[in-house]
Amino acid sequence: MAAGSTLSGPDIVETVRRRWMFRHPLVIRLAHWLNVVCLAILLMSGLQIFNAHPALYWGAASTFDKPFVAITDDQRDDGTPRGIVFVAGHTFETTGVLGLSNLNGQQAGRAFPAWATLPAHQDLATGRRWHFLFAWAFVINGLIYLLYGIGTGQLRRRLVPDGDQMRGFGSSIREHLTLHFPEGDEAKRYNVLQKLSYLVVVAVLLPLMVLTGLAMSPGVNAVVPLPDLFGGRQSARTIHFIVTNLLVLFVIVHVLLVLLSGVVNNMRSMITGWFVIERQKLPAGPGETP
Repeated sequence: MAAGSTLSGPDIVETVRRRWMFRHPLVIRLAHWLNVVCLAILLMSGLQIFNAHPALYWGAASTFDKPFVAITDDQRDDGTPRGIVFVAGHTFETTGVLGLSNLNGQQAGRAFPAWATLPAHQDLATGRRWHFLFAWAFVINGLIYLLYGIGTGQLRRRLVPDGDQMRGFGSSIREHLTLHFPEGDEAKRYNVLQKLSYLVVVAVLLPLMVLTGLAMSPGVNAVVPLPDLFGGRQSARTIHFIVTNLLVLFVIVHVLLVLLSGVVNNMRSMITGWFVIERQKLPAGPGETP
């Protein structure tokens, strides 16, 4: 970690110092990795539960003849089977992945394939047990994260962009689209897009996921009429499914950005807490000559 600077090129000053910073406290790191485990199991067990009735509706009751979304199988005109996804009046063939997939060497009609569900074979009771266990683990982990984040100020620093960052919103979008990521001092903190996306996940999507999940529980509904908040139990189930897909999309983008912006540095920071601020090249200022 040497300090100092050298001149490189007629118009560039390169800062040589390579700095280390402690970015993620232990509680944040533990919460992150517990979330990874919980969300993976919740997703796979949730798909198992969905397979028991692979259709979604709006309202309080199931309108079987008019689903909003349905994943099933039928036959083509020539009699061969196919998997299909029906969404708001539109039908898409998804043979091999959704509706009809391979199971033990044979084609099987099931909404999500065996490799995506927990357990792999159709078992609603076991899927529900996995789902409920890790749902509560996820909620407890989230509450600990929130209490720690609020108490230490970490939540505000990590999720709320300041005025300067908001003014640079457009340039941050351009930088991400061109795969140019923050350097130097700007790399010390989350950028505006990171903060806003994490804020939406923590303040909107995850609470919505928990509340719609509870709205489908008869035991909870006997005490608190949560289904009414979402327009009925079937609407709550549909919103739960939509939020799940938004979270999956968020995770995919998150992982891609981790890979593109420096997988070793990012992974090290989330395992050990230490993050490296790499050297930064800056335009030469007045009086600086090569």
